[in-house]
Amino acid sequence: MLGNSPRLSSFLEHYGIVVIVVVMMALLYATRPDVFMSLANLTNIIKQNATLALLALGMFVVIVTAGIDLSVGSVMALGMMCLAVAAKAGVPWPIVVLIGPLVGITAGLVNGLGLTVLRLPHPFIMTLGTLNIARGLSSLITEGAPVSGLGREVRYLGQANYDFGIFPPPTGLPASLFVVIISAVGMWFFLNRTSMGRHIFAIGGNTHAARVSGINVDRVLVYVYAISGFFAGLGGLLLAGRTDSGFPLAGQNAELDAIAAVIIGGASFFGGRGTVLGVMAGVLIMGLMRNGLNLNNVSPFWQQILIGLVIIAAVYIDVLRRHAAVRR
Repeated sequence: MLGNSPRLSSFLEHYGIVVIVVVMMALLYATRPDVFMSLANLTNIIKQNATLALLALGMFVVIVTAGIDLSVGSVMALGMMCLAVAAKAGVPWPIVVLIGPLVGITAGLVNGLGLTVLRLPHPFIMTLGTLNIARGLSSLITEGAPVSGLGREVRYLGQANYDFGIFPPPTGLPASLFVVIISAVGMWFFLNRTSMGRHIFAIGGNTHAARVSGINVDRVLVYVYAISGFFAGLGGLLLAGRTDSGFPLAGQNAELDAIAAVIIGGASFFGGRGTVLGVMAGVLIMGLMRNGLNLNNVSPFWQQILIGLVIIAAVYIDVLRRHAAVRR
């Protein structure tokens, strides 16, 4: 048994987060078997957390470099408002669906260039400034008024379901699920099979060593924040489609949920560590936790408290893991 303990430790380190998801699903099924596993409820979980999954993917890349992006929620709202206004103005839908991601990339480039050109001491400062700028612009576009009725094409990614001839209509697998899957697979390939992905992990592991080895750290960081902005803009497109509207207050505190999902998923706040699978599991844990608490009529105030405790526990585990690695 002792001989197997290192193997068990390795398994839990790589797949423990998946075990937690399975245990949570079993517990939720045990408490509300009549509702939890219903197709309508599972579909609802996916649609509600698809936007968070995209934000978390972008945040993950930033956290791997030991950075942080506090602006993603506001950037999502800005992209959402821009595409909503364009849709109402009669702009062709192929252009409308590109507006959110393009706004996100632009905001991400501003973050990356501001951080590297201005030599600010920490991305917290730059992205906190961008958070306020993007939120102000979101409200300024329509003087704080929401915009609704965006058209069938815009609604498609956020509301459409695929029944594949298996599921009873109007239920099915949400289109947003496939957006998340494609994004996650693409992110996995990017981080694990490209030189840029390896450079991102190298910078998070040791920025000075990365510079000495010839990595253009500033350029990589600009790309990283542009990627985070892209996923924020894509999240805005999904949210606009799901709600058939754009509203300036969208995404408030979404950056905190994204950070929480990444850290709960096993990524290190100190950089250089984490997996896409862990991030997706972290998103699922957040979604299952909220769904289970709602199904059991737990006050939303208690939900905030419990999620906060989970975040603290996840970061503390990361600190313990880091100390153990240093001792080894």
